[in-house]
Amino acid sequence: MTDPSILTATEAARRLRDGNLTATALMEALLDRARAREPVLRAFVHLDPDAALAGARAADARAASGAPLGPLHGLPLGVKDVLDAAGMPAAYGSPIWAGHVPRADSAAVALARAAGAVVMGKTVTTEFATRQPGPTTHPANPAHTPGGSSSGSAAGVAAGLFPLAFGTQTAGSIIRPAAFCGIAGYMPTHGSIHRAGMKVMSESLDTIGALARTVADCALLVGALTGRELGDPGAWPDRPPRLLLCLGPHASLAAPETLALMERAERAARGAGAVVTRGEMPPAIAAAAEAHPVVMNGEIAQALAWELENHRDRLSPVLLEKTDAARALPARALDEAREVLAAARAAFPGAIADCDAVLTPSAPGEAPEGLGWTGDPGFNLLWTALHAPAVTVPAGTGPRGLPLGVQLVAAPGRDREALRWAEWVRQAMG
Repeated sequence: MTDPSILTATEAARRLRDGNLTATALMEALLDRARAREPVLRAFVHLDPDAALAGARAADARAASGAPLGPLHGLPLGVKDVLDAAGMPAAYGSPIWAGHVPRADSAAVALARAAGAVVMGKTVTTEFATRQPGPTTHPANPAHTPGGSSSGSAAGVAAGLFPLAFGTQTAGSIIRPAAFCGIAGYMPTHGSIHRAGMKVMSESLDTIGALARTVADCALLVGALTGRELGDPGAWPDRPPRLLLCLGPHASLAAPETLALMERAERAARGAGAVVTRGEMPPAIAAAAEAHPVVMNGEIAQALAWELENHRDRLSPVLLEKTDAARALPARALDEAREVLAAARAAFPGAIADCDAVLTPSAPGEAPEGLGWTGDPGFNLLWTALHAPAVTVPAGTGPRGLPLGVQLVAAPGRDREALRWAEWVRQAMG
């Protein structure tokens, strides 16, 4: 029998529903893999094997009873530690919150459980999902970062510790680590998944999304939580796409391997019949990239008002630097930056009306060496600011043998198209 730990979520879900796999057997295989990988990988901040197995056995009991099964029945799920899960520690990547155990699930976790998922454990996040890294290492080379802030979720999926995981994105925290680790990542349209029970940092930007092995797996998780029909991303469409190849306002960050990657993506897409046009965002939209950090840091400074007042000495220097600078700005600076984002969001759908999706890099290049920095979000923050759905897919490796990814972005609300064309490009690139 195939090792259950290597199954995609969609394949595991099919076998679980057909009775060809039990949730207990799947969980046992994943726990075996976690025992082998965790001493170096360090994807989990909390893992209770007995509780995970108990959840899997409860899923099997439900199946045996003949009760209706949800779309995520029996699937183990990694939960980023900025999302509360009842009875599990939630430190949000900060020593300030050590020992905190919520009594209730966040909305995202509650919805996942209602759909049949089994929460396996909490995954490492950077400090408050911002900048200070956690201990997680890259699954292919532990000398490199896995990216952040959804570090444990991305590394854990890539290492086969769980088939599905929650991530969150304020700048590039889903797409970038997914690309670094060679998996799929999906940031849905902003607000698709409710943020109740999340340690929110930026109310204008924070978005809950999915990390998984395939685009179809990401669609499975988000579709189950939102009730939206996201389709089968793997189904070959009746026509090829019209794509806008856009490096964006931070094009200068692109490493040589990323520039070569985008040329390869363009050739492959054209070879499969796509119409590919090169271009950049109009100034009114590109301006959102400059406004993004003003909004992000300003809202983080507000969100952490209690921590800054009562536990300043336990916040990292890099976080203090950003929040102190944000607090020093006049209030109108944040208001004006929000207005820039609103104008850009209003203009974005019209600017890309002639194409199905934007084709753009997922990250500047391979995962950086060292664990002190999770990488630059320059190729992500504009799309996050625009509230657009974005999907990254694996696209080969760079000069050090580490994964690269390409990103597809669609207009807000057009998540189905973002997923479909991301998978189309992945297949076209072989």
